[in-house]
Amino acid sequence: MAERHVLGLSGGKDSAALAIFMRETYPELDIEYFFTDTGKELPEVYAFLNKLEGFLGKPILKLNPHRGFDFWLKEYNHFLPSPQTRWCTRQLKLLPFEQWVRPMLADGDTVYSYVAIRADEEYRTGYSSTNNNLIIKLPFREKGINKEGVRNILANSGVGWPEYYKWRSRSGCTFCFFQKKIEWIGLLEKHPDEFQKAKKYEKLAIDHGSPFTWIQGEPLSELEKPERITQIKDEFQKRLQKEKKKKPVNPLLPEIEIIEIDDLYYDDEGAGSCNICHK
Repeated sequence: MAERHVLGLSGGKDSAALAIFMRETYPELDIEYFFTDTGKELPEVYAFLNKLEGFLGKPILKLNPHRGFDFWLKEYNHFLPSPQTRWCTRQLKLLPFEQWVRPMLADGDTVYSYVAIRADEEYRTGYSSTNNNLIIKLPFREKGINKEGVRNILANSGVGWPEYYKWRSRSGCTFCFFQKKIEWIGLLEKHPDEFQKAKKYEKLAIDHGSPFTWIQGEPLSELEKPERITQIKDEFQKRLQKEKKKKPVNPLLPEIEIIEIDDLYYDDEGAGSCNICHK
């Protein structure tokens, strides 16, 4: 029986900052870093993980589901995942982690899993363990590290932020249903091929009678129309300028907008996130 220390990376700022924090604060711990790869991630996510690997000085283990998104989409009758039915989180994120950690627990090992829940996120609970030998640790909450602390950790380390934060608020799959409309437009402009793949998935779902589109109440075929793109961009810029007046510029990150897209909650956009995918 042994102690194991594991830390899941999403490709986002919080989990990356936690990995840096743990390496610098607890160098004596032999932490195993892992990333659950759905195969549908943004290219910028992979690039950022490669950069983070260089800082950590050890490889990040890629956990791949035995069956990918296309398999599970067919299993769920081509119904797209949604905030009401997050089968993608269960099948492509949680299940691979559980399959990886199960043999450790079966051997009687005690596994400490470090999760990037910040001190200013009291509403987040993180992954709930049903095994007494799988112990969830929340270092940021314990040490009082908030969003500004995360920014400073990334800046001081030299790792910086993932490139997608210039147009998207979260990591995760290219077609994540938690994206806001302005982010879908960002996907269309930055990765048009991926946007077209998302459209095909959506059409397939509609053809099979799915009640859900990627965006509630608006298919991507409508969102990509030039006049709709202009409208969404104009509305976003108005909210952005209003929010900028409230917040100072972070001198440590002059090249990164201090206003994140997820700071702006719109009535017609909705809000939400997956604790597992986006940290």
